[in-house]
Amino acid sequence: MINKKRREFFSRYLLGKIGTVISGFEAGVQDAKEQDEFEEFFSSYESSYALTLAYPDDILLETARMNGIETEGRDKQEIVKEMLRKQRKDYRFGDKS
Repeated sequence: MINKKRREFFSRYLLGKIGTVISGFEAGVQDAKEQDEFEEFFSSYESSYALTLAYPDDILLETARMNGIETEGRDKQEIVKEMLRKQRKDYRFGDKS
């Protein structure tokens, strides 16, 4: 004789795990899409020109140094890209180091 409570538990457990896998997959797809959009934005100087233009050089360099970002020998676009990447990581994962 089959124990129906065990069967129901297993079915709910299995459905829950499948839902978790699907949610994780969807989150991974969304992360990949966001990363592609981020990289595309910085793919050329023209596409990110407004953002890099918005930062006065002295404020940009000081903000980068305060966030531990190396500025020597780097162009403005690279610095802004690293600042945004660091901010995004901190926001998403709560890592304030």
